[in-house]
Amino acid sequence: MLTEDLLNSFKSNTDLKEYLNSNKAEHPNYELALEKHQYEQELLPIQAELVDFQRWVQKENKKIAIIFEGRDASGKGGTIKRFKEHLNPRAMRVVALNKPTEVEKNQWYFNRYIKELPNAGEIVFFDRSWYNRAVVEPVMGFCTKQQYNRFMIQVPEFEHMLYESGTTIIKFWFSVSKEEQQRRFEKRLKNPLKKWKFSPVDEKGQELWDDFTIHKNQMFSRTHNSFSPWVVIKSNDKKQARLESIKYVLSLFDYDNKGNSCKALLPDPNVVQRYFRNTIQLDQ
Repeated sequence: MLTEDLLNSFKSNTDLKEYLNSNKAEHPNYELALEKHQYEQELLPIQAELVDFQRWVQKENKKIAIIFEGRDASGKGGTIKRFKEHLNPRAMRVVALNKPTEVEKNQWYFNRYIKELPNAGEIVFFDRSWYNRAVVEPVMGFCTKQQYNRFMIQVPEFEHMLYESGTTIIKFWFSVSKEEQQRRFEKRLKNPLKKWKFSPVDEKGQELWDDFTIHKNQMFSRTHNSFSPWVVIKSNDKKQARLESIKYVLSLFDYDNKGNSCKALLPDPNVVQRYFRNTIQLDQ
């Protein structure tokens, strides 16, 4: 049996491949096992770099907010899981807010997000963020046109104030194709452990695909700026998206012991791309 201990005992993919080739009858899906092993071998050194990065954030009292946006089933949650897997929970948080309460509905829109912003020495991962009002809410009819327009005017000013107060905002958009999204929806519905992830909003995702695309492109063009740019992650390959998004974050900072665990920290430009106003974004 191919246990975790046995997998970890292999020094290289070549060793694993030789073992699987000699035991094909026992491991008919050996190519999948090989792919998973290679992914784990790439992920662990990068996660070790994240540990060094977090120590530096704590020591230097940095405030880091990482926003994960994208269509449903684009891989946001799985990527956040790999980011935080080995971090000190006392110096990081994941924020995934429910729909606003009646009290929150009558407050300034950004109010409930302000209290979730990172303190000094902390990393906060936003599993969706204030950008709900830029895409999901107007497409699904959860906000008025006036509320949407007000948000689009205010959000660059809001983020500039955060920037001036020393908060680093990293904005990811996970880009998945329509066909891949549908495949992931179907997979979720078949898995009793993941059925809870499928919501009425997910159900509308395919039907309202073009509306989501229009609002996404509006969001990019009106809220992308030098102090908090949008970074598009091609996420049809979830494992690659996880690795490259972590590399992107690490590449931005000159933290202590950088490169000790992983030398290759520059993200693949075929997977990680900054949004540019002068280019047309082909959604995915």
